[in-house]
Amino acid sequence: MAPLPTPPAQPDDAPGAYVGLAAGAAEQRARRQGWTSVRSLPPGAIITMEYQAGRINFEVDDAVVTRCWVG
Repeated sequence: MAPLPTPPAQPDDAPGAYVGLAAGAAEQRARRQGWTSVRSLPPGAIITMEYQAGRINFEVDDAVVTRCWVG
C-alpha cells in the first residue's frame, strides 16, 4: 500500500484572533499570515465539511468576523 501523503504545514496563526475584525481586514491578515485559501460565509450557511489544508474560514455577519476555524 502506498504511504499517505503528508499535508502541508498550516500557518502558525490563532483563528480566535480574527473574531471581531472587519471582514476585509481579516482576509488581508490571513493572506499575510500564509493562508492559501480564505473563505467567508454568512451565518447559518450550508457548507460541506471536507477538510482542506491551508484554508481558514470566517463566518461574517454585518461585515464583521463572528467565528473562525481552519480547514
